[in-house]
Amino acid sequence: MDGDQYSDDPKSPLLPVSDPIEPSSSSTSPLKSLATLKNFFVLLGPLLCAVICVCVRFDGPVSSRNMLAVLAWVFAWWLTEAVPMPITSMAPLFLFPLFGIASADSVAHSYMDDVITLVLGSFILVLAVERYNIHKRLALNITMRFCGDPVNPPLLLLGICATTAFVSMWMHNVACAVMMMPVATGILQRLPVGPNQPTLVRNFCKAVVLGVTFGAPVGGMSTLTGTGVNLILVAMWKGSYPEAIPIGFNTWFFFGFPLALLIFFALWAILCLLYLSRGSSQALAAYLDKAHLKRELDLLGPMAFAEKMVLAVFGMMIVLWMTRSITDDIPGWGALFNGRAGDGTVSVMMATLLFIIPNKKQKGEKLMDWNECKKLSWNIILLLGAGFAIADGVQSSGLADVLSETLGFLEQAPYLAIAPAVCLISAIITEFITSNDGTATLLLPLLIQMAKTMKVHPLVLMIPGAIGSQFAFMIPTATPTNIVGFTTGHIDVPDLIKTGLLLKIAGTAILSFLMPTLGAYVFGTNEEVQ
Repeated sequence: MDGDQYSDDPKSPLLPVSDPIEPSSSSTSPLKSLATLKNFFVLLGPLLCAVICVCVRFDGPVSSRNMLAVLAWVFAWWLTEAVPMPITSMAPLFLFPLFGIASADSVAHSYMDDVITLVLGSFILVLAVERYNIHKRLALNITMRFCGDPVNPPLLLLGICATTAFVSMWMHNVACAVMMMPVATGILQRLPVGPNQPTLVRNFCKAVVLGVTFGAPVGGMSTLTGTGVNLILVAMWKGSYPEAIPIGFNTWFFFGFPLALLIFFALWAILCLLYLSRGSSQALAAYLDKAHLKRELDLLGPMAFAEKMVLAVFGMMIVLWMTRSITDDIPGWGALFNGRAGDGTVSVMMATLLFIIPNKKQKGEKLMDWNECKKLSWNIILLLGAGFAIADGVQSSGLADVLSETLGFLEQAPYLAIAPAVCLISAIITEFITSNDGTATLLLPLLIQMAKTMKVHPLVLMIPGAIGSQFAFMIPTATPTNIVGFTTGHIDVPDLIKTGLLLKIAGTAILSFLMPTLGAYVFGTNEEVQ
């Protein structure tokens, strides 16, 4: 910039005064600039809402029709992304009161409950893990154990995938993929690149990137905090059946971990069959060994006090989650507080400790400061809140009863056929239409009504629907974890489709087997819901 634009004179204007810009004769007309596809999508939501309000008539209360109109508006914006998804997620806060579905206070409560606090506290601990590079140290240590000497490609692939899946159990799968992909590609940097890259080396690179890309969502299925879909499922179950036993961290883990473990080994087997052959070990031996991994680890230096304390807080949180409610005979520490403490209580309490414990790096500095928390994933939190609000609105408006009546033909449908079908439908929607969380938010209220119509336990359909929405493995844009892997340049669309289709089929088969067996024992789906 020119120095004469600014003056030391206190009376001079704060901003430089420039000559007025002459309008360009070639500029587009205002009408033309408004007639864009994006603006059409913005209008599509209110238009659909208006059409439903004018043309649709239900036997139930007017609020049920209004709820359907609001759903059309919100999902139109979600599917087209006409408005940023976090902003669309806040739409129920003004649409519900204006359409007479719920009061402003009641809908606002959906955006802050125990599940939301569970996510908030967990995200803060994840940020602490990122701040001190604990995830990278953990990845390198575990990968070194699996490398083999000489290098064993299937075993090394297992170590990288297992590390990703394990980390994803305790943080959101997207954050896990973002953190683990640089670790994985760092291991691959010693391998030759370019057009002369040997086929065996190229295939190993594809296997590693696909292992991280798919290992993150698979590992996230194990715990409530690994993915937003699990939290949406738990919250909708709690909102629709407040008298029933809630699904706690411990309860879900007893089902989710075996499920994720079986799908994980299916993933590893698929990658080994498609991308690793007998000559892979010889092809990689000249480029990849334990010495490279050890050098990466040495660069991090010895574990500092701050890292140890963050790990201790993280471990304490996991133990408290697991022991809050154990069994009917062994109630856990939650009984000391008459059931008032939830998983969110633990999450926020442990996160608070990070702002109290010093990091011993600088005087007065704590393990975490609020500036780090500005990176919190508010978009996920708002989307969760919208899901909970919609689930409550479907119930309170009477739309749930209307939907239940229209699904009467499903009463005769056998469960063994409907459960895999629900999983596949959910998997297709999440692949081509909307996000994992959006699919769960859309389908779960409908599945609750289907379960009532079929006279089966709601979780019999809700869990396949929720897990199926996480089987977004085939399209690069289907989920952020796919985008993370695709942008590395090591894989292309055919790799995603080929591997993702096999994994989707394997996952559906495993879920269809576990749901009526282990699921019936863990969730009591053979009993009548309260």
